[in-house]
Order: sequence, then structure tokens, then C-alpha cells
Amino acid sequence: MQSQHDVVVVGGGLAGIVTALECLRAGQSVALIDRDTPERFGGLALWAFGGMALVGTPLQARMKIPDTPERALTDWLRFGELGESDVLPRQWAEHYVQHSRSQVHDWLLQEGVTFMPAVNWVERGMHGDGNSVPRYHIVWGTSRELTRRMVAALQAAAATGKGAGRLTLLHGHRVTALEHGAGQVSGAVAVNDDTGAEVRIQAPVVVLAMGGLNGSHHEARANWPNGRPRPSAMLNGAHPYADGKLHHWVADAMQGRITHAGEMWNYAAGFPHPHPHFEGHGLSAIPCKSALWLNHRGERIGPEPLVTGFDTHWLCQRVAAQEKPWTWHLLNWRIAVKEFAISGAEHNQRIRDKQFPAFVKETLLGNHRLVKQMAGESPHFLVDDTLAGLAAKMNALTGTSDVHAGVLQATADRFDANFANAAKLHNDDQIRRILHARQWGPDKLRTCEPAPLQKPGAGPFIAIQMQLITRKSLGGLQTDLQSRVLDGAGQPIGGLYCVGEAAGFGGGGASGKRSLEGTFLPGCILTARAAARSITSGHSPGTRHGV
Repeated sequence: MQSQHDVVVVGGGLAGIVTALECLRAGQSVALIDRDTPERFGGLALWAFGGMALVGTPLQARMKIPDTPERALTDWLRFGELGESDVLPRQWAEHYVQHSRSQVHDWLLQEGVTFMPAVNWVERGMHGDGNSVPRYHIVWGTSRELTRRMVAALQAAAATGKGAGRLTLLHGHRVTALEHGAGQVSGAVAVNDDTGAEVRIQAPVVVLAMGGLNGSHHEARANWPNGRPRPSAMLNGAHPYADGKLHHWVADAMQGRITHAGEMWNYAAGFPHPHPHFEGHGLSAIPCKSALWLNHRGERIGPEPLVTGFDTHWLCQRVAAQEKPWTWHLLNWRIAVKEFAISGAEHNQRIRDKQFPAFVKETLLGNHRLVKQMAGESPHFLVDDTLAGLAAKMNALTGTSDVHAGVLQATADRFDANFANAAKLHNDDQIRRILHARQWGPDKLRTCEPAPLQKPGAGPFIAIQMQLITRKSLGGLQTDLQSRVLDGAGQPIGGLYCVGEAAGFGGGGASGKRSLEGTFLPGCILTARAAARSITSGHSPGTRHGV
């Protein structure tokens, strides 16, 4: 089978869909090739929570948050540790903070996407070196609503206007190579995963939107930076299709450059999905700030306690450095119903399904539904009325005798001793961080007032076995501000573009070593729209314009 189009888009995630949408609206003929099934069209964005780091929005203004692109860029460069040699990543960082309001926030409002009426404060930095102000906006309906609206817009663009009849969608197809010659792409070669039939699509422009590299643990381990702790086992929070094979094909066959491949946005608190979609599939918990984070023996990890919301990169390194590849979160029912959450659309039904009264009720009275669900579905979510009983269940799960009941009891007692003489004699960094988080209203709603773990009436006790889980690649194919893939000499490869996670969300690594969190969905949109503008600007796709 062979066909001719103006543009081939490889990958049906958010970045690929937005690229195809903008090209269709400009009258381009588009073939979109996606490896997954039609019901999973949208990729990981279909399952994501929907948080976005946005700068200078009306919601920030209403909440009296003094944010500016200049302030955001300072935070970004400092927290990501981007150096002067990171020219293209720094350019993309600046592009992001300058245009996230107009090209993401405002554009999405025009597309019918709305946001929840609060801005959360995440990734503050261990020493205030992260987000200096709250920027984390949450899509009302989660990222599933965002993705479905983009898919609907794509279908509408393919049915009416300039794009009518100009979209070809190929699901269940894997791109194995690009057609090219003399430094210019001329199409893509794909294979039907069910039949093995080969499809060749000719086009002067190919946009790579195939996701990141570290859905493959082999790839993640191969790229893991020397000297950085690495656990012996991890869960997969990305997708096996994000395997980096097409990245390497472009690097080998067309001299594209993969940069910052060792930088990853992993999570420190994952546990196996009770109903996995693929082998090794994990869920990423949003760790409870009030839970004690313990090693495999039930001892509190320290001396600086692990607390979420400040530096995910640091948390991952601390967890990876532990003697065994799992840790424990020790908490009680009081903490769990207020603070426990799972990242993604699947386990945030009230937001996903836009059930605002039910969402408010669960926020104020506790999400007993989710805690009961995990206690019933996940063997890694343990509940017991006593710490001794909990220790026995922890050992039964791991098949070890690592956790001694007396050690677990002593761990809880040492923390609870902070409350023996009221608040004036608290002296624990976790308590200090919790109190700081509770100063911001949206965080106060989801964070317990500090109290003894063994507070009467707060039980039963809960232990959750956690391990590091891979998620997003922060590196990828190097691109310029038009999302054109660059070769080893820093020149655009004719007709070849790369967007979203495949491009390290711009420039092959715009976030550096850390993200300010919530930069990924907007990064998909910004890189996709930049590519579409360049493709549809009237320039010949085979020329190296703007160099």
C-alpha cells in the first residue's frame, strides 16, 4: 500500500494530534500513524492527570500570585540546572514561559477546555529553589477531557473546512523507517502490527511524535547517568511503545542528535497497577506529606525526611540509593483519606467526570472511596489495627523478616514524641514542611494538620510498599524553535520535525535535570504548534530556511 500526503505525523499522542489538527486547519493533507488501538488514541495524555504549569494567567491574578515570564524563567533555569551550553533547551524554556499563557492557556479556552478554580504549588525546591510561586493549573475533566476535545477537533477539521477529506488515520501501525535522500525526508514506512503488511506513505514533511525513550527499561538503564543511584528494579509508568527505537533510527540514518537522554522525570512512589495494561505497569501515587517514608526495615529514611512536593528529582535519588528497591509509606486512615491520591485520570473520577459537588465533598470529608478501593484491590496497600500486625503483613508481602515489630513501633514513637509538649516544641523537618505547605490554601485542603501517627481514633494503620517508577523522558531529539530536527552540524534535516516528549519537550531537553512539574502537556502543545506554523508558513519544507 502506498499513498501521498503533505505531512506524515508519527504518533497519536497529544503532540501528534495537535500537530495534525493545526496542519489540517491550514489545508494540509495529513496521514497520522499511531501504533496503539483506536480506543487508546491520545496516548499517555488520555490517562494523565492534566496538570499544567502556566505563567501569568487570569486565575493566578485572581489569587494574587505575582508571576511573570521573567520570574518563571529564573526559576526554570535554576531548578533545571541548565548551563550556558544548553543553548536550544534554554531557548525552549524561554519560549515556554513567554507563550504558555497565549498559546496554551488561551488557546485551550478557545477549544472549550477549562481549568479548576485553584492554582496548586508543586516542586517548591528543597530550599525554595523551585517554583517560587504557584503555577500548577489543573484541567477540569483531567487530561482525558483535554485529549478527547483535541480528538473531536481533529475529526471536525477532517470533516469540514480546509481539511475536509484530507486526514488519513492509521491505527495499529508501527513506523520502522523514514524515506529519505540527500538530507531530505520523503515519507515513512510502517508495518501493520496485526497483519505484517507494509505501508509506504510519501510526504515532503514528517513529524515525529512517538513519545519518549524510557518506556523501555533497557533504554532507561542504558542512559542512566554514571554516578547517579539506580534501583535494581523499577515499574513502568510510561508505555512499552515509547522504546526509543525511532530516535536511534533517526540518529543512525539521518545524523539526528539525541541529547540529555539520561535525564528522566521518574517518580519515587509507584506501586503495581492492580489491573495492568502491560507487563510491569505501575501507578504513581501522590505521596502523602504526612506519611513517614521508611526503608525496607521500617526505619525512617533520613536524616532529612522524604516529603513530596518539593523536589521529585531529589526524592527519586534518595529512593534509588536505598539498599533494596522498595520503600514503605507508614500512615493512618486519617492521613490517607485526606492526602492519598494517584496521579492520572483513572483514579480521579470526580475531576475526570466533572462531578464538582462530589469532588468538594471528598475534599472536605475525605476520599474514603479511593482508600477502600486500593485496600481491596492492591496487595501492596496494607491495613491493620496494630503496628505489630502491620509489620507481619509487610514481611508476608516481601517474603522476608526485614521489618521487626519493635523497630516499626520505635519509628512511630520517635515521630509522635514531637507532640508530647504541644506545638511549641515541635522539632522535625517533615512537620516544618507540612506547616509551610498548609500556608497555601489549596494545599491546606489536601494536607493534614500535624498530629501523632498513633493519635486515638485516627486508625487503622496503613503501610504502602512503593518503588521507583519511570515516567517521562526529559531528553530527546534536538530541535530548534520551529521544532525542526537538527543534524550533528546543528543544521535542520530537510522536512523532518519532532514534537512533544520525543523532542525532550523542545530542544532535546528543555527541562534540564528537573521540571517545574506540569510542563509536559503544555510542552506537547507548544512544540506541536511551532512545528505546524513552520510547516504551513509557505516555506518549501525541503529548504533550510531561517538558518
